[in-house]
Amino acid sequence: PSIVIASCIVAMLAGLAVGIVNGVGVAVGDLPPFIMTLGTMTAVRGLALLTSDGKPVTGISESYKAVAATSVAGIPMLAIFLVIVILICSFVLAKTVYGRRVYACGGNLQAARVSGINTTMIRISTFAIAGLLAGLSGFLMTSRVTIGQPTAAESYEMDAITACVVGGVSMSGGVGKPWGVVVGCLLITVITN
Repeated sequence: PSIVIASCIVAMLAGLAVGIVNGVGVAVGDLPPFIMTLGTMTAVRGLALLTSDGKPVTGISESYKAVAATSVAGIPMLAIFLVIVILICSFVLAKTVYGRRVYACGGNLQAARVSGINTTMIRISTFAIAGLLAGLSGFLMTSRVTIGQPTAAESYEMDAITACVVGGVSMSGGVGKPWGVVVGCLLITVITN
């Protein structure tokens, strides 16, 4: 169990680091978010191929595999993770000052800056949280497929963008709800299947 927790923490910290790099590039370097995230995605995929020599990583422990394979009262553990993350994100975005500031920065960055919001820190923290959750997702996916595949999840970025747009998230920012994204994901998954 301790190795599983350590693996999860390392994956989340790696995602957090990439998220911070993206946030700094966007908020401080004034790079377009789409270009910045695609650039770091390419770099991280290249790093994954380099560190694994382009081969799948095998020999994952049974306790690591059990994270995704277990269920609680008949509910798969991955679904429980999804519900917990969605509930936390929904609460933070709808009921906290931080959430309102995120929406303000997404809706009109200049107006948010003039109204006294530290837009640089909000944007960096938003990218950092996204990176942290991406690290958690990578950990859970590896547990689910029971192998560390360096080319796993290729083309998922377009599915994620499509699901967000279908779920009501504006590409220009400031509009959208976490539950809408879930509905978008479910619709895209049903169409794919």
